[in-house]
Amino acid sequence: QVQLVEPGGGLVQAGDSLRLSCAASGRTFRSYAMGWFRQAPGKEREFVSAISWSGGRTYYADSVKGRFTISRDNAENAVYLQMNSLKPEDTAVYYCAATSSNYGVAGLSGAGSYDYWGQGTQVTVSS
Repeated sequence: QVQLVEPGGGLVQAGDSLRLSCAASGRTFRSYAMGWFRQAPGKEREFVSAISWSGGRTYYADSVKGRFTISRDNAENAVYLQMNSLKPEDTAVYYCAATSSNYGVAGLSGAGSYDYWGQGTQVTVSS
């Protein structure tokens, strides 16, 4: 069974940092572009960040630019989201996702572009 496991959630205070991890099992994701999405209660799932399969291109939603950094380690079959200067507005369930298709930034920002999804991890930022 192909799965993406996200062990990095937690509860933090505004201004703190947190790193989310997404580890793949069942197959290698070396040739997959990876993305992070989030969904707050009562809100639609929104794009956060994405990274190409080679790691050479990264993309960020305007709301997180300058604060979040996406990275990947293909040897570990994992993708990470370093979140700095967290705000209460960042509170959401965060999902990692993977796609084998070749998309540009427009495609990677859409949830429908992804083939596999993690189960989500709760990130709560208190004021």
